[in-house]
Amino acid sequence: MHTIQDKDGTRSPSPGVRPGATLAAVAVVQFMVSLDLSVVNVGLPQIAAGLGFGTAGLTWVIHAYALTFGGLLLLGGNAADRYGRKRVLLLGLGLFGLASLVGGLAQEPGHLVAARAAQGVGAAALAPAALALLAATFPEGRARIRAFGVWSATNAAGGALGVLIGGVLTQYAGWRWVMFVNVPMAACALALAWRGVAADPAPARRGRPDVLGAVLATAGMTLLVFGVVRTDRYAWTSPVTLTTLAAAAALLAAFLLVERTTTREPLVRLGLFANRSVAGANAAVLLVGAAMASSFYFLSLYLQQVLGNGPAPTGLMFLPFALGVVAGSVLAVRLGYRFAPRTLLTAGALLTAAGFAWFGMISPDGSFAADVLGPSITAGVGFGLCLSPLASIATLGVASHETGTASALLNSSRQIGASLGLAALGTAAHHRTGPAATPQTLNDGYALGLTLGAALLASAALIALTVLHRTGGRLEKRHAD
Repeated sequence: MHTIQDKDGTRSPSPGVRPGATLAAVAVVQFMVSLDLSVVNVGLPQIAAGLGFGTAGLTWVIHAYALTFGGLLLLGGNAADRYGRKRVLLLGLGLFGLASLVGGLAQEPGHLVAARAAQGVGAAALAPAALALLAATFPEGRARIRAFGVWSATNAAGGALGVLIGGVLTQYAGWRWVMFVNVPMAACALALAWRGVAADPAPARRGRPDVLGAVLATAGMTLLVFGVVRTDRYAWTSPVTLTTLAAAAALLAAFLLVERTTTREPLVRLGLFANRSVAGANAAVLLVGAAMASSFYFLSLYLQQVLGNGPAPTGLMFLPFALGVVAGSVLAVRLGYRFAPRTLLTAGALLTAAGFAWFGMISPDGSFAADVLGPSITAGVGFGLCLSPLASIATLGVASHETGTASALLNSSRQIGASLGLAALGTAAHHRTGPAATPQTLNDGYALGLTLGAALLASAALIALTVLHRTGGRLEKRHAD
């Protein structure tokens, strides 16, 4: 999407672009994708009873989505750059909405797993296309700060409210509605994007597509996510896990070699990682994603298995976190006019780490008011404060024809971080709990997992301080292409 330069030196969207409609469409898309990452979790017991899932098979309701989403993100981002962001966004939305409808109508376990896999394919197309559209429509200035503030609020609120919505729908409407809820949102985003998002200019064809690189990257990413999520059944040191991760590493190494030597248009230009903003943002979001995914898991289990709350009350107890994220996102917009993104990211990560360390003090005879409310607000505000700078930094200084790829890298890092974090921290919590699952031992395991999450967030803050540029990072002064 082209921009024009005004007399004062700032860049504005080219004529025909409707920034408000683009922002609305992207916000709905990001809320929907984030919601789908958590809305299903609370309803898993009811899904198992309704469709006859076994214990092992039930995990594939989550894994099928994670595998296709994480494995195809790079391909989706490249497709957005090559064939047009609006076109790929519309195709992804159509597939996501249709798959959600089919999943809600599932009559057999295999039907639901296939629908979840198709949802992941759709999300892998629409998520990077939506973020690339946002970066191109708001290349700099105050409008960029506000736009990424809205994106970060809807992104994080979708994940947090997913637990609440999933609990309420499961308890009062039935588990099928955790799938059906995506259909009207996809239809709304499709209408907004169709009418309000300007068509991309004809993309320049710089060469033939890198088919081999696409196959290697997709296979390597899929195997990596597969190996990690299966650690709930096979230990990290088991032959199954080691073989899978070794195969993933070999495929990804081959992918890097192909990208360096190919005469075709590479799937990912490796020079993109020389951009410190891109490298730093992806490293930080890997750790943030690991901490946040595991926190939702541990807190949901603590509230239900230790404090004895039902699905709907548990979902309601996540509301302070969601509201804290919105407040943090608003604060990031106001502070973004005065401070560099690195400063906001560091402060937000440290504040979220403080909230997680506070979570690490939960007790088996505690309560929501004493053990959950305060750290939820603290961590929520911190997360909202750092999420907008992360997304904006990851696309700063990136050429317009690579914003889709940069956006896919950020989403991919977050997804891999979430899978790795949940597997690694879940394993640590399980070992701390031990063979006797009592409220006391479960509490000890969850507390350890949350404390380790705080350490990951502190590491993200350290990366922001050491990798990202000290100055020249204020959002209103940086150019996107």
